[in-house]
Amino acid sequence: MNTTLDNLRTETAEISDLSPNAFAAAVWSTISEPGDQTAGALIAALGSDAALRFLLETDSATYEELDVKTLRERALPRLSPGLITMAFRTAARFGAHLITPEHAHWPTGFADLGYSAPHALWVRGNSEFLTCSPSTAIVGARAATGYGEHVAMEITAGLVERDHTIVSGAAYGIDGMAHRAALASHGTTIAYLAGGVDRYYPSGHDALLTRIAEEGAVVSELPCGQPPTKWRFLMRNRLIAAHTQRTVVVEAGWRSGSLNTAGHAVEIGRPVGAVPGPVTSAASAGCHRLIRDYGATLVTNAEEIDQM
Repeated sequence: MNTTLDNLRTETAEISDLSPNAFAAAVWSTISEPGDQTAGALIAALGSDAALRFLLETDSATYEELDVKTLRERALPRLSPGLITMAFRTAARFGAHLITPEHAHWPTGFADLGYSAPHALWVRGNSEFLTCSPSTAIVGARAATGYGEHVAMEITAGLVERDHTIVSGAAYGIDGMAHRAALASHGTTIAYLAGGVDRYYPSGHDALLTRIAEEGAVVSELPCGQPPTKWRFLMRNRLIAAHTQRTVVVEAGWRSGSLNTAGHAVEIGRPVGAVPGPVTSAASAGCHRLIRDYGATLVTNAEEIDQM
């Protein structure tokens, strides 16, 4: 399989001038699912390039405790030179570039994810914004109410005045309002996607994501050509939580996906804030649950969030 790996580098040489570890990280982003801890542990032990060569070339049981056999069964069917080459070529066509943990713009907060940290990021826009601090995740319900959108707009504008970078997931509702308010306030905003950055999702936010890429950054750990899935949305949320210094849930139903983002933040020791709403509003039930049962800080404005 050594020839296969070398061929991959040769076939992408005209569009990719990467170190062996960076190239291998790109391949890992193609052949493994987000948050695969077995892959993460092997990479932590050997480095991206050596771990990939081990996976492809070695039958040794040296890392049997990591269940490398199962990892091979999951990853090797995805090792298609054509697919990996296409990912690089599509990235080049859409102006996306790759950054890895050895890059100066790699978000340092990802270290707190341990073995589930991403292997690489594909970025449309200015990756330098990924290092801006302070940064705050603003997330919430897709089916947002007028109250929730108004509060998200006011909070975001106030945080931008305090030089916060606004990070979210580009979904309808609260996410979209946070991005739009950051842009309207001439602030910096970053959108994390659950699929490749060549296909903006949701499609109704194509114009918004185009603006974010022009003035901030649109980011994914998945290479171009990869579609979003339910699992990838859930795992995308860990990147939003780890990238930022705090997560704020503006509005959320009892089972809102934004509670998943808050859960990831709690797991890695980041502060979580929740905005209260009317006790009669099902759209705020998740926020009240975070405050009551999970120790989230009750916040109502940008000043309170800045002090978290």
